[in-house]
Amino acid sequence: MKPPNSPPAGSWRLLLTHVRPYRWTLVLGGALGLVGSLAGLATPLVAKSVIDAFGQDVSLAGPVLGLSALVMVGAVISALGGYVLERTAESVVLSARLRLVRRMLRLRVPDVDRLEPGDLQSRVTADTTLLRAVCTTGITSGITAVFTLTGCVALMAAMDPVLLLVTLAVLIAIGMINLFVLPRIRKATNAAQAALGEVGATLDRSLQAFRTVKASGAEERETAAVENAARTAWRRGLSAAGWSATAGTSTWLAVQLAFLAVLGVGGVRVSSGTLEVSSLIAFLLYLFYLMAPIAQLVQAAVQLQAGLAVIPRLREIEDLPAEPITSAQPPATSHGPAAATGIAPVPNPATATTTVPGGATATGPAGVPAMGPAGVTATGPAGVTLTGVGFRYRDDRPPALRDVSFEIPAGGMTALVGPSGAGKSTIFALLERFYEPSSGILAADGVDIRDLPLAAWRSSLGYVEQDAPVLSGTLRQNLVFAAPDATDEEVAEVLGRTRLEELVRRLPEGLETAVGHRGQMLSGGERQRVAIARALLRRPRLLLLDEATSQLDAVNEMRLREVISEVAGTTTVLVIAHRLSTVTSADRIVVLEGGRVRASGTHRELLAEDGLYRELATTQFLANAEALPG
Repeated sequence: MKPPNSPPAGSWRLLLTHVRPYRWTLVLGGALGLVGSLAGLATPLVAKSVIDAFGQDVSLAGPVLGLSALVMVGAVISALGGYVLERTAESVVLSARLRLVRRMLRLRVPDVDRLEPGDLQSRVTADTTLLRAVCTTGITSGITAVFTLTGCVALMAAMDPVLLLVTLAVLIAIGMINLFVLPRIRKATNAAQAALGEVGATLDRSLQAFRTVKASGAEERETAAVENAARTAWRRGLSAAGWSATAGTSTWLAVQLAFLAVLGVGGVRVSSGTLEVSSLIAFLLYLFYLMAPIAQLVQAAVQLQAGLAVIPRLREIEDLPAEPITSAQPPATSHGPAAATGIAPVPNPATATTTVPGGATATGPAGVPAMGPAGVTATGPAGVTLTGVGFRYRDDRPPALRDVSFEIPAGGMTALVGPSGAGKSTIFALLERFYEPSSGILAADGVDIRDLPLAAWRSSLGYVEQDAPVLSGTLRQNLVFAAPDATDEEVAEVLGRTRLEELVRRLPEGLETAVGHRGQMLSGGERQRVAIARALLRRPRLLLLDEATSQLDAVNEMRLREVISEVAGTTTVLVIAHRLSTVTSADRIVVLEGGRVRASGTHRELLAEDGLYRELATTQFLANAEALPG
C-alpha cells in the first residue's frame, strides 16, 4: 500500500529526467566537495598531534603549518566544487524552463483555455527554481554528506567506540522527529507553490484588463483580490517555512545534546584514565564537524521534498497532449518583381497538377493545384468543404455546431453571418485545427484536413482574429510575425494595401517603433489593420477574417473592402461579419443560427428568401423597398 503523503507515482523518474543530462558534472562537483570535506576530516587528527606536542620538547611550527595548509586547501577545493554545483544547477533550471516553454507553446488550445496564464508563468519561473536547490543541496550535497558522515563516523569509531555509541543514540533519537516532519514539508511546499500560482493568475487578470479595471473604478476590489491571494500564499509559505525550521532545529538540537552527552561520559573516562584528553578534544571536534554533514543531509531531504512537491505541477504540463512537431511547408511563392502586383501566390503552370490519394489529380481554378496528400502543400486558392460537422466545447454544454454542411469554393469570397453564438467563430477554430470536430469532416480540396501535416496546413492559412491582437515589440516585428522572410518590398506593398503608410510616417522610428504591450500605442483601427496586413503578408491560400473591419472608420472600411475583393481574385477568402456592409459583394453568404446552416446565397437572394438575413440587413439600413419582396 502506498504510504501516506508519499510523492505521486513517477515523480522521482521525472525529477531525475531533469537532472540526468548533467549527471557527470554533478559527479565532478560532488567529488570536489568530497575532497574538500575529507581534507577537513584530517583537521581533528592534526589538532590532536598538536595538543600531544604541548607536553613534549618538539617544535609546533610543522604541525601548525600543516594544519593551516590543510584548512586552506580544503576551503579552495570546496569552493571550486560549490561553483561547479551552482553552475550545473542553473543549467538544470534553464533546461527545465526551456523544456516547459516548448511544451506549453505546443499545447492544444482546449487545454490552454482551462489553465490560467499567470499560473503557467509561475510554473516556468517559481516552480522550476526549486529544481536548483534539488540539484545542489538535494542530490549532490546530500551524497557528499553521506560519504563525509561515513568517514567521520569511521574515525570516531577508531578513536573511541563507547563515545560513538553515545553520540549515535542521541542522534537517532532526535532524528526520528524528521521522519514525521519531512512529508509535511512536501505537502506544505506544494500548497505554497499552488497559492503562488494563484497570485500570478489573479494579478494577470487585472493587468490584462488594466484599462477596464480603472474605467470601472475597480482598483480597490482587484487589489483586495490580489491581496487575498498573496495572504493565502503567505500563510502557506509560513507553514512550509515552519516545518523546514523544525527539521533544521532538530538537527542542531541533536548535535548539542550529543555534545553534552559525550562531554559528560568522556569527562568521566578521562578522570578514570581510560581516555586521553587530546582524544576527547579530537572526538569533540569530530562531533562538531559532524554537524555539517548531518545538516546537509536534513537540508537535502527538505529540498528533495520541495522538489517532489513541484514535480506534479511540472508533470501536469508534461502529460498534456501536444500538437505534433512538423516542418511547415509554405507555398512556393515568387518574391521578385512579378510578385509585387498581388498578395496571393502566382501559380506555376508547369506544376499545376497535384496527385491526390488514389492516384487521381486535382487542379484548382485556372490550373491552380489543389491540396494534395499528406506532406504536400499545393499553391493557389484552397477549396474547403464542411460535411455534417458537429462540435461542442464541453460535454456539459450544448453543441456549438449541429450537422453543418456547406462548400467554400476555391477563390472568391464567402461570408458567414448570423447572430452571436451561431457558431461562426467555431468554424474558424475548426479550420485552424485549434479544436477537432466531434463529428463530420472538414476537407481541403477533397482531403480531410486532419490527414494533412498540421504545420503545413496552418502555413497555408491567414487568420485575423476578432480582437486583432498586436504583440509587444516593433511594428515591423508584428507585420512579419507570420512571414519572417518577407522582403522590404513586400512589407511596403502590404502597408499600402492596408493604408498604414501614414501610421509609419507618423511614428518616431517608423517600422522600428515599439508599439507597447498589446499594441497600446496604436488605435483600435490601427491594430486591426496591422493584423490584416500581417495575414496578407503571409500570402495564404485561405484567408480567414473574423470581424476584420469592426473597428475601422467608413473610409478605411471601404478601402479594405476593395483590398479584400482584390485578394479574393487569387485567394479563397472566408469572412465573418456582423456588419453586413462588409460582405454584400460576397460571392456566397452562409447564414448560421443556433449552430446550424439556415440559408445560403447572394446578398440579393437572401434579402428575398431569408427572414433572419432580411431582418439583419434592415436593421443596418442595407435593405431598401425595391429589394424587399412584395
